[in-house]
Amino acid sequence: MEDPVSGHGPTTFNDKTPKPEQHVLTADHAPGEVKGVTRYPSGLPMAGAHVVILNADVDVERSTISAEDGSYTFKNLKPGHYQMSAKIDGYAPSGVVPVDVIPGQSFNSDISLRLIRSASIPARSSGSGYRSYTGDYRAEPASLRVAEPQPSGESSAEGTVPSAEAASTAAASVSPKTAETPASQPIPAAVIDELAAMRKRIDELEAELKGRVTAEQPAAETPAVVAAPQDAAQAPATPKLEAGQFLSTAGTATYYKGDTDIPSHPDGWEPFSYADWTWMNANGRQHDSPWSTKYFTPEFRADVNYMDDFNHPRDNSQGGSTESFRSNEWQLEQLSLGGDIRLGHVRGRILTMFGMFATTTPRNDGSTSRGQWDLRNMYRYISEGWGGYHFDNVGHGLNIDAGIFVSYIGLFSYYNFDNWTYQPSYVSSNTPWFFNGLRIQYFPTAKLKIEPWIINGWQSYARFNSKPGLGGQILWRPKPWLSFVFNNYGMGTDVLGSPGTSRIHTDDSVEIREYNHPEKFLDMMAMSVTGDLGCQYGGGQNCFNDKNGGIKTAFLGWMAYQRFQFAHDHYGITLGGGQMNNPGRYLTLLQPINGADAISGSPYFTENPGDKAHMYDATATFDYMPSQWLTFRWEMGYRHSDVPYWSGRGGITPPQGNNVFGNTGAPASYVCTNGTISDVSTFSPSGQGFGVDNGGKGSNGGGAIDNACATQNAGNGSIPWYAWAPDLRKSQITATFAIMTRF
Repeated sequence: MEDPVSGHGPTTFNDKTPKPEQHVLTADHAPGEVKGVTRYPSGLPMAGAHVVILNADVDVERSTISAEDGSYTFKNLKPGHYQMSAKIDGYAPSGVVPVDVIPGQSFNSDISLRLIRSASIPARSSGSGYRSYTGDYRAEPASLRVAEPQPSGESSAEGTVPSAEAASTAAASVSPKTAETPASQPIPAAVIDELAAMRKRIDELEAELKGRVTAEQPAAETPAVVAAPQDAAQAPATPKLEAGQFLSTAGTATYYKGDTDIPSHPDGWEPFSYADWTWMNANGRQHDSPWSTKYFTPEFRADVNYMDDFNHPRDNSQGGSTESFRSNEWQLEQLSLGGDIRLGHVRGRILTMFGMFATTTPRNDGSTSRGQWDLRNMYRYISEGWGGYHFDNVGHGLNIDAGIFVSYIGLFSYYNFDNWTYQPSYVSSNTPWFFNGLRIQYFPTAKLKIEPWIINGWQSYARFNSKPGLGGQILWRPKPWLSFVFNNYGMGTDVLGSPGTSRIHTDDSVEIREYNHPEKFLDMMAMSVTGDLGCQYGGGQNCFNDKNGGIKTAFLGWMAYQRFQFAHDHYGITLGGGQMNNPGRYLTLLQPINGADAISGSPYFTENPGDKAHMYDATATFDYMPSQWLTFRWEMGYRHSDVPYWSGRGGITPPQGNNVFGNTGAPASYVCTNGTISDVSTFSPSGQGFGVDNGGKGSNGGGAIDNACATQNAGNGSIPWYAWAPDLRKSQITATFAIMTRF
């Protein structure tokens, strides 16, 4: 029988075939939820159990692994009759647990496993209790696991304790541990030993009780057993706390820490696990993984789009974007395979990168021109690749990871599926998508992350000049509806050919969930606001003005988005946009004119200090999300620049005759209309067109270039102008349709 956690396992539990059941449905067919805690025979939470839920009638089968506090959750279940089971090494599988999923409601079901009498409890080292502190803000969804309930003075588990005496004995052995301070809590091996001792004591009590009942009349003890709950009923009523709930100051059960008067979090809480963060921009919408295992959580992503650029460039090439590359064609934007690896405290992540991103992302890195070994091709098929170690007993966790990891600057995720829009605004597009180096993630509390970076530079596989980049992030989520992120970068000398120029940058965002009513048609509203400020200084540049021989090279930008979700998160609408003021063009992306990239540069659109670029944009996005793993997206976007920047009808690829377009010669040189390179390569038109072979938008402004091309083509009098220029426009309207999957 296949392992049920693979997501492709059996449709039976313990060799028992589920019986067909009548679906439990209502008129609105709203999805439901099942959650609970896997428990040891003593009633303590059990981590690492494989939990499976299925309903063959509606073709639903899911699996998950219970968290460190034993909790598990299955969200977005179709209404109907389900069956659940759980298993873990060393314990007998649980029996089949029937569950009726009611539309729009949550059902709680704890599952207890029985110890295998013939097998001893396997020994576990103190390092085996792995906790997945992802902490990755842009690429990895937040954990949905919840914390243990606070001690309430009574056990809520349906245990296997055979008598009141046994229950009191077990409670006496567990309660002191529950109330201990975080520093003195036992390591996992000690917990296992304590459970074994408790099991042995319970067996002794069972044998003793059995002998007593045999010698005496059973009815004599019955009143004493029944009297306990009768006496308890006369005491003040205290609400029963489910897994992850707390007692509020008003005496009611709540899931939210802010509603309680408890001064600190439970020690076992993983960072940010106290709430569901899938409502956020860049966090993704996954509540569970269909094929997660104890040691590896695979991940697959596919992103395919069709774009219509209303400028209709005849070479189908769009420029100056991080997501919009080709017009009027179906294109594979991204195809990635990989996942998260964990073995004890050792952790890692690998995600490949195929599709257009494998070329368009590395082309913006100029650092690889320094030295040998062709780093751009070496890393182009790796989106994320890092390994590290997790430390348990440092605050709420400490991770040290090294390799290529996603950048948090710019708020949006590297991956379109995780975002509210397909094409982000400039403060996201023109800031890094990845870093190469070392990161340290420290969680002083369950709501706060402090993460320093020691990296090669600003989106760079290598180091541009003499100094590496330093930076870091502070992520604070004080409420389930509120998140702040602060990113800062500095010191790195990240300007190719200018070793004396350094860069500093700050990027700060706030996300607010303004409205949250899952039971209503409009079920969620959220917003995000991001502001960026940065500059370059040294090497003839400064951050403030053009005085004293220096050139002001600064960056000021913002973006804001409003999100609406409907019908149990099956539909979404996002409205937003942003602006960028860049009087030095130091973060303005270069269009691939004649194949130009960050290393070659282009005389047709220079990025010299003092060249200005002021831009703004707006988008409207509609999403249809039939499942948490699939999104159909339609988007309309308008972008404007105060200098010619976007591809026009003439395109950005030189002609080669007979309506054939292809890159010609060196991208850093001017091109003649017959495909040769102009012998004038230093003249800079600062983005202004010249010649006539540019859709009629140019003018005879080439001067020396026209003469140089004409000289090379002496005797050919059939072409009045000989210098080619790209057709660049000041505005662009793009319609996008995309199909994106992630599971």
